[in-house]
Amino acid sequence: MKKLFNWTYVAPILTLILAMTGLIGSAGIFYWFAIILLISCVMASVHHAEVVAHRVGEPFGTIVLALAVTILEASIIVTLMLAGGEGASTYARDTLFSAVMLILNGILGISMIVGARKYKEQTFQTKSVTIALVSLVAIVVFTLILPNVTTSISGPSYSNAQLVFVTIACLVIYISFIKAQTVRQRHYFLTTTEAHSPSHVSKKEAVISFGLLLACLGLVVYLSKKISPLIELSISEADLPKALVGVVISFIILLPEGISAIRAASKNRFQSSINLSLGSAIASIGLSIPTVAILCMWLDIPLVLGIDKKSMVLLALSLFTVMLSLNKGKTNLNYGTVLVMILFAYIYTIIYP
Repeated sequence: MKKLFNWTYVAPILTLILAMTGLIGSAGIFYWFAIILLISCVMASVHHAEVVAHRVGEPFGTIVLALAVTILEASIIVTLMLAGGEGASTYARDTLFSAVMLILNGILGISMIVGARKYKEQTFQTKSVTIALVSLVAIVVFTLILPNVTTSISGPSYSNAQLVFVTIACLVIYISFIKAQTVRQRHYFLTTTEAHSPSHVSKKEAVISFGLLLACLGLVVYLSKKISPLIELSISEADLPKALVGVVISFIILLPEGISAIRAASKNRFQSSINLSLGSAIASIGLSIPTVAILCMWLDIPLVLGIDKKSMVLLALSLFTVMLSLNKGKTNLNYGTVLVMILFAYIYTIIYP
C-alpha cells in the first residue's frame, strides 16, 4: 500500500497551501485549481478509507468507505445550505436524490456492464440485496416521497415534529442495517474469497491513513464552500436548471466510490460492488437527512424534501428495475444497459423538463 501513498499526501498539502494563500476567490484560474484539488482530496480521502478498510476487513471495509462518502456529502450539503442563496432549501433534496439515482443506475449499471463484458454473468447473494433494498426503500419513501402528502404544513416539507420522527426512523433503520451487515447476517455480505483474505496493511499504515482521512474530509468541506459559487454561476450562465448543482456535487463525491465498485466488478467481485453501492445509498440518506434536519431545526433554516411527480416516477422505475435485476443472484449486460439508460433519462429530463 505504501507506493500508493505519495499522491494522497500531496493533495491535502497543496490544498492547505492554497487555503493559506487566500487566492481561491481572487481569480478564475485559482477556482479551477481548487476544483482539481477538491476532486483530488475526495479521491485521497476514499483511498485512505480503503486502506483502513483493508486493515479491518469485510464487510467493515465497505462500511468505512460508505461512511467516508456520507460525511463528505453531508458536510458539503450543510456548507452550501449555510451559505444561503436561491435554492438553498432544496440543496439537500436535490443532492441526495441525485446520489440515489447515480448509485442505483450509474454505479450499479456500469458495474454490471463492465462485469458482463468480461465474465458474461456475475453472481452474488440475493439475501444481502433484499436486506439492503428493504432498508433503502423505507428510507427513500420517508424522506423524499412522504413529505409530498403530509398536511401539517404546506408544501413538500415536514414540520419540526415530523422531522424529529423521520430523523429517528432513518437512524434506527440504518443501525438495524449495519447490525445485519456486520453481526446477525454478516455471511450474506461476504464471498468465500473476502471472508478469508488476509490484511496486507500494517497497524501503523492504517493509523496514518485514518489521520489523513480526517484531514482530507476537513479540506473537502473548506473547498466546497469556496467553489460552490463557481458551480452555481457556471450552471446559471449555461441557462441550466439549478437542480444540476446537486447532480454535480453528487458526481464529484461518488466518483471515487464508483470507481471502486466498477473495479470490483472487473475483478469478478460483484458482491463488493453491491455492498459499496447499496450501502452508500442507505448511508447517504440515512445519515445525511438526520444531520441536515437537526441543523435546519437548530438554525431555523427552511428544508424542502419532497421530490416532484416526474422524479417520483423515475425513482420508482429505478428501484423497480434494480429489484428485478438483482432478484436472481446473477447479472447480465441487459440489466446494466437499462439502468444506465434510466440515468440518462434522469439527467436529460432535468435539462429538458
